[in-house]
Amino acid sequence: MMRLFFNAAVVTALLYAWCAPAAWSHEGHDHESPPPGAGVSSLPRAEATSQDFELVAVARDGKLTIYLDRFGTNEPVINAAIEVDAPDGQATARLVGDVYEVEAAWTVRPGNNDLLFTITTPDGADVLSTTLVIGAAARSAATETSAGSASTGLRGRLTSGGYGVFGIAALGFLLGILVMALATGRRRLVAVTSVAVVGLAVLYGGQAWAHEGEDHGDAPVSSQARVTRDVAQRLPDRSIFVPKTAQRLLVIRTEIVAPTRHARSLELPGRIIPDPNASGYVQAAVSGRLSQPPGGFPRLGVSVQQGDILAYVTPPLTSAESSDQRQRQGELDQQISIVERRLARYEKLAPSGAVARVQVDETRSELEGLRDRRTALDRSRRQPEALVAPVSGVVAAVNAIAGQIAETNALVFQIIDPHRLWVEALSFEALNGVTDASLKPGGAKSYELEFKGSGLSDKMQSLPVHFAVSNDATGLRVGQLVTVFVQTSETTTGIALPRSSVVTGANGQSTVYEHTQAERFEPREVRVMPLDAERVLIAAGLDPGRRIVTQGAELLNQVR
Repeated sequence: MMRLFFNAAVVTALLYAWCAPAAWSHEGHDHESPPPGAGVSSLPRAEATSQDFELVAVARDGKLTIYLDRFGTNEPVINAAIEVDAPDGQATARLVGDVYEVEAAWTVRPGNNDLLFTITTPDGADVLSTTLVIGAAARSAATETSAGSASTGLRGRLTSGGYGVFGIAALGFLLGILVMALATGRRRLVAVTSVAVVGLAVLYGGQAWAHEGEDHGDAPVSSQARVTRDVAQRLPDRSIFVPKTAQRLLVIRTEIVAPTRHARSLELPGRIIPDPNASGYVQAAVSGRLSQPPGGFPRLGVSVQQGDILAYVTPPLTSAESSDQRQRQGELDQQISIVERRLARYEKLAPSGAVARVQVDETRSELEGLRDRRTALDRSRRQPEALVAPVSGVVAAVNAIAGQIAETNALVFQIIDPHRLWVEALSFEALNGVTDASLKPGGAKSYELEFKGSGLSDKMQSLPVHFAVSNDATGLRVGQLVTVFVQTSETTTGIALPRSSVVTGANGQSTVYEHTQAERFEPREVRVMPLDAERVLIAAGLDPGRRIVTQGAELLNQVR
């Protein structure tokens, strides 16, 4: 009996020695080394600010890289002289591109380092102080990672990642032996196998219990841990960490906002129309068949001058009109023949004094009039109507095909002057005291408008308002839909920001980004009102004195 228990104990001890490291490894739940940089700063950094400057110092490869920007605008300062008081003495930073560098061998030693920066620019001088913390966590983490990977062998793979497979296989094997021992009646083998199965079950159960309460997935990284990475990233609190290197690439610019008085503005929908004094329609006065002038019909975009012939219209003759015209021709021919004979007779009698000279002259004048009428009647059958350009400009519309029947008042050509355009806007309220108007259909170009007048009758439940484009109208086209920004004599108080500062957040709300720290930006939901083509008015959600991003907000909004 003692030998039986001894054999069972030996088998249990062997199984325990094989599997126990898997359970021991759960003390502290350190299954593998953490991802590099998740909780340790690979690049120690410190920041300091004053009323004029914002400074970020980053330790890298035995050097101290200094980013110096204007506090209000976030513009890099590249005309400064920087003296650095560090643990190993005083040094002068040199300008490399748009950053400053100084040799700093002390950055490889862990510890807290007090730094003093003396900044001198053509505008004045300033002194900034900060503390740069150099920790050894990154180095120790890397050492532990290499040591852990070197000690991983076959036993580690089986007891950690493959422990479940090994335990099931061993348990199945022992159960098979137990069944065979029961079938053959070998009591000693049955006892030994039973003890081994129980021991393996206890160990496997302990392994499972050791996992209770653990989270084997990736643990959430705190915001402070994420900040240590030198890449732009959105933090769990919705703020964005953007290192100075990325800010330089994205050209982030800011502005310290303050409320001011502004003229009340309105946004009016409108469309581009031609100047009525510099445009015209070419239409046929009577119905007829179109024919080309010498050189053909003018094509779209061709410049024409006032009076140029653009097409001909030949009126068609019906059978009744042709019969009537032939009858009139016959009558005229008959009258011409009678008058010619009379004139010839008078001219023979005139020398003898039988016919007065006055009578001869009257008969000759009557004959000339009949011949002119006959010529005009022939010309009316053959001479088409010429369609001429009413103004000088560019052909904007062409509805002419050779042989086409042009109806009365049908539009054949449209001539406009592309340098003289108007805007017809629709206002849902009467405009009183328009002081300024502009439009910005797209891109960076803005167009100034001159108020021409407002209608008094409703047009689609609104009043038409006309403006003339004051500056160069290049880039605008007739019929283009635009938004007109109108300023009135009424005033309002608020914070004005460029339209590029306002972006759409994940929840669909209008959002601006505040520069809260040197490398940190936080979103602020705001309510905006139109101000002009370049700016909007912040009606709510923003306090004065904040540093708000005015350039690059759309790029910040895309950081994830």
